[in-house]
Amino acid sequence: MSEIGDSEPNGNSAIGRRGFLAGAAAVAATAAAPAALQLAAAAPAAAAGATRPNILLIVTDDQPKQTEWATPQTVDWIAGHGVRFTHGHVTTPLCAPSRSSVFSGRYAHNHGVRNNGASHSLDQHTTVQRYLREAGYRTGLFGKYLNSWTLADNPPHFEEWALLQPAYNNASWNIDGTVQTLPGYTTNIVKNRTLAFLDKAATDSRPWFAYVTPYASHEPNVPAPKYADTVVPPWNGRPSVPEADRSDKPGYIQNATATLADAQALRTKQLRSLLSVDDAVQAIHDKLVALGQLDNTLVIYLGDNGYTWADHGWLKKSVPYSPAHEVPFYLSWPAGGLGAGTSDHRIVANIDVAPTILDAAGITPDTPQDGRSLLTAYSRNHLLVEWWKQGTAAGGPPTWSSYVAADKQYTEYYALHTDANGTVSGTGEVKFREYYDLAADPYQLTNLLYQATPQQEQALGVPALAAQLATDRAA
Repeated sequence: MSEIGDSEPNGNSAIGRRGFLAGAAAVAATAAAPAALQLAAAAPAAAAGATRPNILLIVTDDQPKQTEWATPQTVDWIAGHGVRFTHGHVTTPLCAPSRSSVFSGRYAHNHGVRNNGASHSLDQHTTVQRYLREAGYRTGLFGKYLNSWTLADNPPHFEEWALLQPAYNNASWNIDGTVQTLPGYTTNIVKNRTLAFLDKAATDSRPWFAYVTPYASHEPNVPAPKYADTVVPPWNGRPSVPEADRSDKPGYIQNATATLADAQALRTKQLRSLLSVDDAVQAIHDKLVALGQLDNTLVIYLGDNGYTWADHGWLKKSVPYSPAHEVPFYLSWPAGGLGAGTSDHRIVANIDVAPTILDAAGITPDTPQDGRSLLTAYSRNHLLVEWWKQGTAAGGPPTWSSYVAADKQYTEYYALHTDANGTVSGTGEVKFREYYDLAADPYQLTNLLYQATPQQEQALGVPALAAQLATDRAA
């Protein structure tokens, strides 16, 4: 599958890690070069000579972008000693489709997991864990896997696992093939299982891949007892909370009823639940230091989707508005030249995770990928974000897809729905459209297509955007 909306410096295609780092100094000299690439140029010799890195992939659940107060140790390590991607997104703001994109590097319309009920539709041959296991990596999974995955089914291509049936306390687990109930707070169990996996590196010389995925900050957002009453900073909303006039929005948003008070209560619980994630990440950091493996471990941290805090009256995910698909997104790899702490302003997404990992490990994929390695100079000018309605019941957002750029967003809603297996039905008729000037209207208050004339649509460039969106959806 070809990537969409791409641009390569000097017209070159994406290049491998070693080839990129060898020429990174020239790239960094250009004014448009991302900060992360300038950082990589500082240590090309170290990166070129590094052995295959360990891979630590941390994926949180329903973590909005504006939650760094709860994860200061995480931010200090991975962003402060690595790269913070300021435009991090997911390509489908829903758990199982997003995680399947993380594993495969593919859009949901290509990997087939279009809703949370279709997890078994993922072609496991396309996953990053398959590539790494076959390349000699020791692989481990600790925490949530895929929604609707049968707990007794072992996760393919993992050598060790503690697969969580999502809950916060006294949960059911599949531990290396045995289903059992473990007492305790599940984020702490995820931490301890990960640390035990890492400890084996003292006697096992193979590089490792650890997929670490706590349930936080998913509802019901239960904090650990030590954080149950932690005072969080006040938050008084943003202009989209509430939006005074939603007549220019689709019907499900016009009918949304979430309030600022609802959002404040949810935000407090989310932040408190994330405090234990931050403790777990710090414990993993300290273990890597003790093992002498911190420098040559590629660490990627992101949320599986964002979450709205009563923006436009909506207190969920699954919508095309920025808070639902923007996520915290950090990367660190000191031995690869990515350890000094910088910001990268490229548009990046969960589909880029698998290509980045494989690039770092020196593995060429033999199955299609839509994402690109973040270790290259690749830069896209927009991203496809998509979501499918499951079933035909009234209420909630219809199926939609969106063209998301740094300065604008164009969305179409369709007469389409999926069944539990992700199979799509419907006419595909466009039922509603939205266009937002994100530079002038970052909170997406004014839909410029509402009652717009054909001449106004032309001036906004909507015909070209609609054509590009159709191409993206078919790619």
